[in-house]
Formats: sequence, C-alpha cells, structure tokens
Amino acid sequence: MKINSLQDLKKIQKSIQEAAALQAAQRAAQLEKERRLAAQKNLFILAVGAVKPLPDKRKALLKKEQPPPVAAQLQRDEKAVLVEAISDGFDASNLLDTDDALSYRRQGIGIDVTRRLRKGEWSIQRQIDLHGLRSEAARDALSGFIREAHKQGIRCVRVVHGKGLSSPGKTPVLKGKVRNWLVQKNEVLAFVQARPIDGGAGALVVLLRPS
Repeated sequence: MKINSLQDLKKIQKSIQEAAALQAAQRAAQLEKERRLAAQKNLFILAVGAVKPLPDKRKALLKKEQPPPVAAQLQRDEKAVLVEAISDGFDASNLLDTDDALSYRRQGIGIDVTRRLRKGEWSIQRQIDLHGLRSEAARDALSGFIREAHKQGIRCVRVVHGKGLSSPGKTPVLKGKVRNWLVQKNEVLAFVQARPIDGGAGALVVLLRPS
C-alpha cells in the first residue's frame, strides 16, 4: 500500500491495531473454551470417581506357559537299571541243569518248560546279537534288551553270544558270562541252548515272565 499522506499512515496503524485486537480476542476465546472443557472433565471425574477401561473381549486370554513335565517314568526306569544291575562276579554254574546241553529254569518252573523251549514250541519274537562286543558293552546291551522286551510283553527271545571260535585260545568267554547275566535278571524264567537251526551252541533261547 502506497502512503501519500499522514492520513494514509493513520489508516494503516488503525488496521494493524484492529487485526491485533481480533487476534487477541480469538486467543482469549480459545483459552476460555479449553478452560470450560477442563472444568467439565474434572466435574465428571469428581461425580463418578476413577474410571478403568473395560477389558477388550476380542483379545484371547492366554494361559501362562506351564513348565515342561518331568519325565518321571524315565527317571524310574533309569533307577531300575541301577537297582537291577548285573554282576560279572556272579557264578550261575550251580543253578544250571546239567544234561545234553546246559539249561536254566527259575525255582518253581517245571522241567516241561525247558523241554518245550528246546523243541521250539515257543516262537522267537526278538533277538539280540552280542558278537564283537566287549564284555561290559555286551552286559549293558543284554540287560537293556531283556528289560525292554519284557516291558513290551515279549515272551521268547534269542540271545546270540557266538561260539567263541575267534576268542584268544578259542575259549568261549562271552558264552559263560551271558548265562551268568541272564540268571541274575528277574525277567528271565528259563533258557536253553538254541536248536541248530536257531544258532546251536552259539545262542540261547530265553523265556521271559509275563509283563
């Protein structure tokens, strides 16, 4: 705007003053509005008390994650293994029946049981081959095999121990140890030397008690 006179300058000053007054009035009105809203809010809180938000029913309430279950049965089985450990120092020779081929039957088991085992009247359901295993490994493998077979309801198994032809001096060390170990297993009711078709002198047919 071009200023030509003092009168023009006064008009400009007046416009500026009016604009400032309008701006101040608008600001005062905004502050008053905010004050009233705050007063209404405080009045509502005083009337109804503290307010908590309602739970959102659309959200799934998840249960806290439970700790993993303790394998109690596994612990009991492992403890049973220690209790039922078999010894290399046990001599079962006086418990074996001396006949054409050494056999064993637990006290209270009739001789007809070993006769039926020799004739193959019991079907062999499972077997373990201990060939090539050292004494300690063979003992542990046999103990675990008998325990698992009994747990699964297996009644008749074959244990292959070999004839000892590859042993030093061709003495069947493992053969005698297997018999001593089997006698110490509570699951074993009887055993006999296998028929030639089932391994002969290199294996035993073992009858387990019902699970």
